[in-house]
Amino acid sequence: MTDFKVSHRYATSLLEDSVEKNKLEAITADMILLSKTLKDNIKLQLALESPVIKPGVKSSILKEIFKDVFDEDTFKFIDFVIGKKRESLLNTIASRFLELKDEQIGEVQVSVKTVYEFSEEQKRVLIENLEKTLNKKVRLTFTIDENLIGGFVAKAGDTLFDASLQHQLGLLKNQLLYGSISKN
Repeated sequence: MTDFKVSHRYATSLLEDSVEKNKLEAITADMILLSKTLKDNIKLQLALESPVIKPGVKSSILKEIFKDVFDEDTFKFIDFVIGKKRESLLNTIASRFLELKDEQIGEVQVSVKTVYEFSEEQKRVLIENLEKTLNKKVRLTFTIDENLIGGFVAKAGDTLFDASLQHQLGLLKNQLLYGSISKN
């Protein structure tokens, strides 16, 4: 079974369990923090993936890091995953959990790259347009990318909205090179 399928099954199980126990908000906060911590700390990720480090030690490391933050059910889930020797998938499971939760409640996370920081009015208009297009409530995260000439690039899951000046110039170039030009 592929890592994605395995991660999906674990994430689905965690989501169902958190809804059943009425702990969706707490578990979601834990998965956001776990995902961010694992992405930001490559040494921790490597320690979890190491076959040399015993499962009990891996569990202890995570409990020490998150002892005053995580819900007890999150720790039980992490121990279960480690017990099944799937700790290398914890980051993928956490990310998939967040995606599934968003799907369930009709939300979507959209990453937006811009040359400069958007004003509140620009953010509001972008949210309105994306919500109409995606038929979901939109949460935006912004990244400044000075390599863009202008405009923005928004990514929602597998969908890319490229409204950058660079992309528009490429389209114009292709139209001029390969399109028809009228003599009117």
